[in-house]
Amino acid sequence: MIHFEHINLLYLLLTIPVLVGLYIRMRVVRQRKLAEFADTNLLNRLTPENSRRRPVAKFTLLMLAWAFLIITLANPQVGTKMVKGERLGADIAVCMDVSNSMMAEDIAPNRLARSQRAVSALLDQLGSDRVSIIVFAGSAFVQMPLTNDYSAAKMFVEQTNCNMIEAQGTAIGEAIGMAMQSFGYGDPDREWQKKQSRTIIVISDGENHEDDAIKAASDAQAEGVMVNTIGMGTTQGTPIPVYYKGQQAGYKRDKAGNIVTTQLNEQMLIDIAQAGGGIYVRANNINAGIDDIVKQLTKLEKENYGNTVFSEYESRFQYPLAAALLCLLAELLFTEKKNKKFNIGKLLKR
Repeated sequence: MIHFEHINLLYLLLTIPVLVGLYIRMRVVRQRKLAEFADTNLLNRLTPENSRRRPVAKFTLLMLAWAFLIITLANPQVGTKMVKGERLGADIAVCMDVSNSMMAEDIAPNRLARSQRAVSALLDQLGSDRVSIIVFAGSAFVQMPLTNDYSAAKMFVEQTNCNMIEAQGTAIGEAIGMAMQSFGYGDPDREWQKKQSRTIIVISDGENHEDDAIKAASDAQAEGVMVNTIGMGTTQGTPIPVYYKGQQAGYKRDKAGNIVTTQLNEQMLIDIAQAGGGIYVRANNINAGIDDIVKQLTKLEKENYGNTVFSEYESRFQYPLAAALLCLLAELLFTEKKNKKFNIGKLLKR
């Protein structure tokens, strides 16, 4: 089976019909001007060496050469053998805050949507690591267990919303505990081994009102699990939009009718990261801090998840390149005027 390393370059083949159309138009315009200049029979007698077919043949050779050059750039490859190799990676648990305060729009388009984009960007930079997704508000649960299926992980991330958990609040400590469970901590059927190949990433606005998140992070760090945090929001107070049937219906209010504001509790997230032996990164409209988190992931030990089998491709660009060069050489040797010694039409008649 043929595989193209740079398959998007094949879209350049669409330039061929455009060039053919321009060439045909040019030929038609040229014929009209010649017809205005003199009669066809007279032109044939004045220029007996001119050929109508040879220019078309030369242009065809040029188009073939261009097509083969595009295929060469796309680098056709053939899978010739299967190779076994080790699959090394780390375990990453992403804890996403889905409390109502994450709907605040102090960073565009809102805190939750920005969190989703950050996780998606993180997944794009991972290799053989395994990822689990934990969502939390007033309580927490594992939305997706450890997997290396990043497409499935992105689908789960896109489905997160602030209606997933009825109990409101920000139980970061419980989310960290759930992340530890996703690693197998506390599972009676699995033997827990303290390793430096696990990390937890908490993405939240830090408004923690439910539990002792700092102690949970410290307990995780004691088991060799690094806890990093990403702050979503700004330290200035901002209202929380309320939506009804997809349309904004105002802002959240307290029992007294006053508009409720939310702000980033940056110190809480800093303290959690310090207790967990990780770093704190503050997201903004330009950068979600994923690059800094990825640098932290490089500090993790890599665990062997077993052997994996993959195809090793060999490039075959030499063949379309040779065909392109032959077409160009033929185009150069092919003259537009008739060859009296070698006339294909006369040979065919004979």
